[in-house]
Amino acid sequence: MILTITMNPSIDISYPLETFKLDTVNRVKEVRKTAGGKGLNVTRILKQLDAEVIASGLIGGFLGEEIKKDLDQTRIAHDFLPISGETRNCIAILHEGQQTEILESGPVISEEEASAFLEHFGKLAAKADIISFSGSLPEGLPIDFYSQMLQVCQPKPVVLDCSGAALTAVLKEDVKPKLIKPNTEELAGLLGRSVLNDVEELKAVLSEPMFTGIEWIVVSMGGDGAFAKHFDKFYRVTIPKIEVVNPVGSGDATVAGLTAAIEAGLSDEAVLKQGNVLGMLNAQEATTGHVNLANYQILFDQINIEEIG
Repeated sequence: MILTITMNPSIDISYPLETFKLDTVNRVKEVRKTAGGKGLNVTRILKQLDAEVIASGLIGGFLGEEIKKDLDQTRIAHDFLPISGETRNCIAILHEGQQTEILESGPVISEEEASAFLEHFGKLAAKADIISFSGSLPEGLPIDFYSQMLQVCQPKPVVLDCSGAALTAVLKEDVKPKLIKPNTEELAGLLGRSVLNDVEELKAVLSEPMFTGIEWIVVSMGGDGAFAKHFDKFYRVTIPKIEVVNPVGSGDATVAGLTAAIEAGLSDEAVLKQGNVLGMLNAQEATTGHVNLANYQILFDQINIEEIG
């Protein structure tokens, strides 16, 4: 069973517009609203792969109840801890080939709620084969909360997709996730300098002491594919060009693919191919967290995995 964690879920609202005009009225004909947050995007993709998955995290208020209804309608199992605050909205405006996001910060979590969640999480983690943590931490939680969760669930393997101070805090502790998935911008933030999509530079960066103890590091490079390190092996992932319809959630789809492949014990090549295929399939769909698996094998066969010596 795969357990997905979304600490700061949302109702994701997508507004597609031909043009986005400031300081005036913009009328939207097609509005899409889904239970969102990075972890729930991961969950939906896993469900489409027929994986056994349970979603958890923190939800509260009217929007929290709407998230549960949305998951129930798609028959996704869930076991969230209720909180006193109100779950947030996140808005994506898709216009002229660009994506402008308006993200609410979400509820403030109390110390009592944080402690209650760690206990709740520990019980769920005991039943899981692999766990996925995705997204930002809500206000009120300490920046090392993911590290605390890693302590609670060890030795279960964890796929962690977060950035900034929360990721830095994890890298400083002894208990590490099995996999992290930063992009080059997030790597630059960790190192305090720019990082290029250059094979030799990425090899050097991923060999930095801060990444010691992490089995898998998969660096997303958008249309340029990915670069990965598994133990002491490095891989360059080259992907085909595709028509992007909606890129929202593609990184989460990649996380879902990586997580399911690792749970299944697949080869390095298959792990990297499955992750990248699902990311591309998500980008080809208008609905966030949705893939057309009929196109899976076509893209899978076009991905090239090269081991870098």
